[in-house]
Amino acid sequence: MCICVNCEWVDRCKTYHAVERQHGAEHLATSPDFQGKNPRIHVIVRDLKNQTIETEWDVRSCGSYKESPGKWLRLRPGQPVPT
Repeated sequence: MCICVNCEWVDRCKTYHAVERQHGAEHLATSPDFQGKNPRIHVIVRDLKNQTIETEWDVRSCGSYKESPGKWLRLRPGQPVPT
């Protein structure tokens, strides 16, 4: 799971914005203004049975990570947390 969902900077982060774009997800911010230090993105590529490819992007570490449990949920109440 992406650590961003529990990070103070998730709604301002350029890296998370890029992950949202890769997932085709609605952006938390239209113009993020924060760049985390040394983010590490884990990318998984899977072959699916219907001859398509699925790509999963997750930020696994970031030098700017500041824990704020439930931050994403507070920004999008009632929506499922991205996995």
